[in-house]
Amino acid sequence: MAPLPRAFYARDTAAVARALLGQRLVRVLDGVRLAGLICETEAYGGPDDMASHAFRRTPRSAIMFGPPGHAYVYFIYGMHHCLNAVTAEDGQPGAVLIRGLAPAEGAAVMAGRRGGVDERQLTNGPGKVCQALGITLALNGVDLTADAALFIAPGVIVPDAEVAISPRIGVRGDAAARGRPWRFVWQKTE
Repeated sequence: MAPLPRAFYARDTAAVARALLGQRLVRVLDGVRLAGLICETEAYGGPDDMASHAFRRTPRSAIMFGPPGHAYVYFIYGMHHCLNAVTAEDGQPGAVLIRGLAPAEGAAVMAGRRGGVDERQLTNGPGKVCQALGITLALNGVDLTADAALFIAPGVIVPDAEVAISPRIGVRGDAAARGRPWRFVWQKTE
């Protein structure tokens, strides 16, 4: 299973956030393959997006300025890691937060890493995704197009009829940042 190419990430951040729905996030941890289909994302821009870490360029947010296709992992609230995929053209800031997964491989290992929680609560939040898959700051900067331990591979096509779009959750900033419809949720139909 080959990773998505750099060209997938080197485009408009909101378009990448939508396109990531249904793709397969893969983490190989201690020789075990853990994977899930991405079912929730949020897009973050640059200086025009007060909700983004790249609103101001800092040592932490510098990775968001490219090149695209790398992992941006950060630690938040002193307890959670969050995984983003860097997007947009090199030099233009952007990243997509992976907010949720539908487990596809290694669910028992993920559940063990999450303390045996109910499967519905296993990876339904960005911190839960990272805890379940063992994603930490050690993976910040990893090339998602080339790394064997963490990458995003092609998954399934998600029809527009199964996608809900809304403003991002819990963001700060001005009204424009809080109201941007940059959260994408795959609402699977049975």
